[in-house]
Amino acid sequence: MTLPYTGLRVLDISQGIAGPYCAHILWQQGAEVIKVEPPAGDWIRHVGVTKGGHSAYGIQHSAGKKALALDARTEEGKKILFEMAMQADVIVQNFRPGVAQRLGVGYETLSSLKPELVYVSISGYGPDGPYADAPATDSVMQSDSGLMFSNQDEHGTPRRIGLLAADVMTGLYASQGAATALYQRLARKQGTHVEVSLFEACASFQGMCFIEEAIAGKRPFGSVSAPNGVFETSDGKISVVTVHTEHFHHICDAMGRAEWKTDPRFLDNYIRFENRAALHEAMSQQLRHHSTEYWTALFKKHDVLHAVVRDYQGVLNHPQALHLKLVQQLEQQGVGVLPYIGIPIHPHRRPVVSSPRIGEHSIEILQHLGLTQEAIEQLLVSGVVKQAGR
Repeated sequence: MTLPYTGLRVLDISQGIAGPYCAHILWQQGAEVIKVEPPAGDWIRHVGVTKGGHSAYGIQHSAGKKALALDARTEEGKKILFEMAMQADVIVQNFRPGVAQRLGVGYETLSSLKPELVYVSISGYGPDGPYADAPATDSVMQSDSGLMFSNQDEHGTPRRIGLLAADVMTGLYASQGAATALYQRLARKQGTHVEVSLFEACASFQGMCFIEEAIAGKRPFGSVSAPNGVFETSDGKISVVTVHTEHFHHICDAMGRAEWKTDPRFLDNYIRFENRAALHEAMSQQLRHHSTEYWTALFKKHDVLHAVVRDYQGVLNHPQALHLKLVQQLEQQGVGVLPYIGIPIHPHRRPVVSSPRIGEHSIEILQHLGLTQEAIEQLLVSGVVKQAGR
């Protein structure tokens, strides 16, 4: 099958997660993506769990790309970067405001020469304003955009979401913006400067939370129904939830507790919520006497809203995950075989390919750009370019 972006040339000069993930989504849908990074590598290669010169973050968000290690601070490097930009259909960058212009690959410069260019700029807070130059890591953004506030517990303690949510959601929004710009180029023969900030992306993601607070005066945190929680079984944990009283009656039937249906403490959700501690304790006492499999079968029979609390291995072995072929086996050079989960879009996605080493394709890319072997050797000797294995 020919993928939608087959033949599309993407120049990824971003680092971290948001920009690289945007470009990687385009790769999954058929584009050729060239990743340009400094000779020391994208800084994300050295963050978190690492092995063989790769990090889990780098593998997930740069798989399949071709890599050029280039010192774009040098005059020779700037020239190469400019020539590559002029051959690209899409450019993805996440420098701080003004850096791309200093490197000679700002939108104004390139679009004046190539009006059909799709140019994606990702920043922390936007291109201007009082916070334009402020640092914006994922943790900073989770705090500053309300994500930690949205994730506070019932005692009012703000909590960080346990993954790089701000970066990932920004990459998703950026890829959607790139797709829209590519449609505009196809339909109207004009390019677009797509601008996405982590701050706006995180706020947009929480849009309904702002509306809730505006309506209610104070947004509720924690569960708003009862029962609603995670309970221990004899061999694991299971989540049980209700949305309305009919769901609660299903639980009563499954657990053989018909008397709960007429118990004055549990007649409707408001009353149950006020008495949730007693209800949860009674359920806990009963649920822990049988296995997760036992309760799963019983809850399924009685149409109870529930789910096993799974760890990552449990998700990989989930019957539906196996049915959907959710996980690909990624043979990552220098690391081994890894589970890879791509974009959840059918059918427009390609089989995964190993994430590149720093400068793995430098010579190949420069040859395609038209440089002579002598010129390439000079760049390698001078340190402007790095080739993996040399």
